[in-house]
Amino acid sequence: MVDFVSVIINLIVSVIILSPVLWLVGRWRVGKDKAKFTDAIWIVVIGTIVGTIFGYFGLGLIGTIVMIIIWLALIKHFFDCGWLKALLIAILTVVVFIIIGIVLALLGFALLAII
Repeated sequence: MVDFVSVIINLIVSVIILSPVLWLVGRWRVGKDKAKFTDAIWIVVIGTIVGTIFGYFGLGLIGTIVMIIIWLALIKHFFDCGWLKALLIAILTVVVFIIIGIVLALLGFALLAII
């Protein structure tokens, strides 16, 4: 049975953390006319919900490949770009997200060292 509370929490956290990064990278790659913040929110919401459904059924490698294609299709549709640009946006979003995570972790360690 799917724990709906954890799904909702996952969805909210994903929207808060991932949407701004996706939106900024999308604006950088396709321009402000095509990459709206609400589009980034919809991409994350739909992608997270579909990912949760696929994760529930545990489809393994095939499910992962299908999920990547779905995320790329969502980026392609909402940001009105081609497949390669959608792939570039997805890769850059992951890279920026990782960099932000590293910087925040280093800031956290620095604050712990001060205290």
